[in-house]
Amino acid sequence: MRLATWNVNSINARIETVIAWFRETQPDVACLQELKCVDEKFPFEAFEAFGYNVAVHGQKTYNGVALLSKQPLEDIRSGLPDGEGDDHARYIEAVVSGPRPIRVASIYLPNGNPIGTPKFDYKLAWMDRLQRHAAALLAYEEPLALMGDFNVIPEEMDADKPQSWADDALFQPQSRAAFRRLKNIGLTDAYMQIDGSPGGYTFWDYQAGAWQRNHGIRIDHALLSPQAADRLKGVAIHKDVRSWEKPSDHVPFVIELDL
Repeated sequence: MRLATWNVNSINARIETVIAWFRETQPDVACLQELKCVDEKFPFEAFEAFGYNVAVHGQKTYNGVALLSKQPLEDIRSGLPDGEGDDHARYIEAVVSGPRPIRVASIYLPNGNPIGTPKFDYKLAWMDRLQRHAAALLAYEEPLALMGDFNVIPEEMDADKPQSWADDALFQPQSRAAFRRLKNIGLTDAYMQIDGSPGGYTFWDYQAGAWQRNHGIRIDHALLSPQAADRLKGVAIHKDVRSWEKPSDHVPFVIELDL
């Protein structure tokens, strides 16, 4: 089973690029982020034509996450617990049914910039909520994949120019520590387990020739429960998609599980 995560940076603005990748790759499950549309504006028919079941948690202009699966989606949940007053569409979760079911979440973690503002506080609080929910999910002792744009650069090796991110919320000690705490409850970073080499970037800014100079960062992650990590067979970063016409600033990250 191949599971993909991709921050598409506006699904309707980049639909031709996204559909071209789906036509070529045909993942079994896909987690999309930053849809920038309400549910009813999501292009369901374009993906249903490929045989996907679709669950969307959208928001006008901002945020938005989706799950697409060749198998039926069950036990769908939109939003994290303890979210009173939080109207950001950043989390959707479902069980992908089949002979060996797996619970999958599509995550668009808050950016948090600028630091020293309520936006950064919100990022850290959201990460605490995610950790609590992930711990509850791990108690089920089932295959689980938390996938998406985590907006965290875990280590210096995950940035081509780490010093240029020193004042960014993605690379603050508090953000990185929260990411480590999340992993330490029993989750495995799929990229680090299979590859782990520097340069596994998934994002290149549109500005200052970042793509042409390979000034990338690794912020799109797949965190796996022990039951999923034991079945991890491979990972792939589809870097070439960044050079396509009307690209997102992120590229798809795909993992393969023996399910």
